[in-house]
Amino acid sequence: MPKKSFITKLLHERDKFELLLNRVGYIRRMTLMGVAGKGSIKDALASILTYEQYIADRMAEILHEEPYIPCKTQTALDAFQDEFGYPDFGSPLLDEETPKAWVIQKYRNISLDDVVAHELQAFSSIVSLLEKMPEEIIHQHNIYNRIINHTSQQYREYAREIKHWLKINDIQIK
Repeated sequence: MPKKSFITKLLHERDKFELLLNRVGYIRRMTLMGVAGKGSIKDALASILTYEQYIADRMAEILHEEPYIPCKTQTALDAFQDEFGYPDFGSPLLDEETPKAWVIQKYRNISLDDVVAHELQAFSSIVSLLEKMPEEIIHQHNIYNRIINHTSQQYREYAREIKHWLKINDIQIK
């Protein structure tokens, strides 16, 4: 797929997710627990932020020909998290639940506005890096699939949870 087409599709997926968030409205709804699994929409956005920042940083490393080696020990995993501020999603040691708990704890006292601002910056970095990346490198490193796993897939997963929560609580979206 040509890069321009991929970016267009990515932006379309992003627009659909943002439209859902805009329809939810009310800041208080964004911080209610039990919306996205046991967490809030704010927690979902913080999780998306960490996935997006992870892939943006890996893309920057690829673009600058810097090595990335997934963590193979718990000590390395902890050091990675301390250095980058998010889990090493490429590590085989990382289970599905640990990052969620870590993200919720890390962003608990961060305002919704700050989480949104950081998440938007991470997404913008992905698009910017992708625009700079030569097609050959994109294909060599399976960048499109990696981006989808860390963006669109996350949007769809959380959108299902948010829609379900709205439905069971009989909340009409604007």
